[in-house]
Amino acid sequence: MSGDLDQLTALNRDYVASVQNCDVRRFDEILAAEFYCSNPDKTLVDRAAFLKQTAVPVTIRNLREYDVKIRILGDFAIIHAATSYTTADGTQANGRYTDCWARQNGKWLAVSAHVSR
Repeated sequence: MSGDLDQLTALNRDYVASVQNCDVRRFDEILAAEFYCSNPDKTLVDRAAFLKQTAVPVTIRNLREYDVKIRILGDFAIIHAATSYTTADGTQANGRYTDCWARQNGKWLAVSAHVSR
């Protein structure tokens, strides 16, 4: 279980860094084929649309995760966390996210994300 926790902790950090850095390549590696994301604007996007929106440069900076809670339920895991970031106009802001991960063929992949700001 500690190995899974270490892997999911690293994947969570990669996920947040990939948002900040528009890292489509890394997302392509860690998103399951059936991935969906609920965006802060209340849209629901599939994997292809998520990768497309990830390629667009973000206007926020200093994105950091904190208050991370990882729950492992066999081959399924749920990550709850809060975020802090700076908006384009310099305002400090916060958000929350919940990501769901499934072990597929021995590898943890993100299957779902929900982001609120």
